Amino acid sequence: MFFSVVIPTYNRKPILEKCLRALEHQRLGAGSCITGYEVVLVDDGSTDGTLEWLSAHSAEFPHVRSFQQDHQGPAAARNLGVEKATGDTIVFIDSDLVVTENFLQAHADTLMQGYRSLMSDRLFTYGRVINTCNFDNPTSEPYKLTDFSAAYFATGNVAIARHWLLSAGLFDTRFQLYGWEDLELGVRLKKLGLKLIQCPAAIGYHWHPPFRLDQLPQLIEKEIQRGRMGVLFYQKHPTWEVRMAIQMTWLHRLLWGLLSLGGLLNERTMAGFLQALIDRGKPQLALEIARIFLNWYNVKAVYAAYAQMR
Repeated sequence: MFFSVVIPTYNRKPILEKCLRALEHQRLGAGSCITGYEVVLVDDGSTDGTLEWLSAHSAEFPHVRSFQQDHQGPAAARNLGVEKATGDTIVFIDSDLVVTENFLQAHADTLMQGYRSLMSDRLFTYGRVINTCNFDNPTSEPYKLTDFSAAYFATGNVAIARHWLLSAGLFDTRFQLYGWEDLELGVRLKKLGLKLIQCPAAIGYHWHPPFRLDQLPQLIEKEIQRGRMGVLFYQKHPTWEVRMAIQMTWLHRLLWGLLSLGGLLNERTMAGFLQALIDRGKPQLALEIARIFLNWYNVKAVYAAYAQMR
């Protein structure tokens, strides 16, 4: 089993360094089924000197093979990574994920157990993702209830035989904005009969900076983009399950409309309260509260995009 770790990146040089260093320090068990691994990094048009930095430090990253493309989004970047990969097994992570030293071995062990149990490779493993704001020591964050994910196929931490990705048709590059390209591929993989197997021992720590008010315009834009891409997801798979996932139901419209008082609670009216929480050392709580109006932006964007589609 040869692993190709495919990583798309866009302007994330500081945390990318930690991501790549963690992958260089993988410990493979005695008699491991892993014959080797590579890291296929696809730079999606970064402007922060990512490739220049990597070129200057190439000797420190012998497993890394880097490629670049014009900025087209993570779907196109992951497709390029899969096309360039030499491994029979693909591991997807994001460039802001810092993994533990037994990360690849944990995925390999769980894959092999699944192969023996199902007598087939019609499966993939899904590792644990722990969110953290700790840049200096991201792997010190404990697992929290809010880290739980019920997603079927999410590219933050997943391992799968390469041929199944090719059979499913890879990622749809029309998903150029934020959101849903991995879950949409997951629908196609599910139709092929692939089984999700949880792999909690393959841990990745997803770093993001502590919440600040000046992040709100970008977060709002992400929710608007996620709404637009959600409608594309629904166009491809017009099911009730997808409607629930993208929040295109009367229940979501009612819930977030009521909680946000029809948009009266927003980034302007709640700024003082959110800043007070941040000042008291509770940025994560402030972000969770801000999600009330962020979700309202998302729901409005979904219905606006759906109206344009019709």
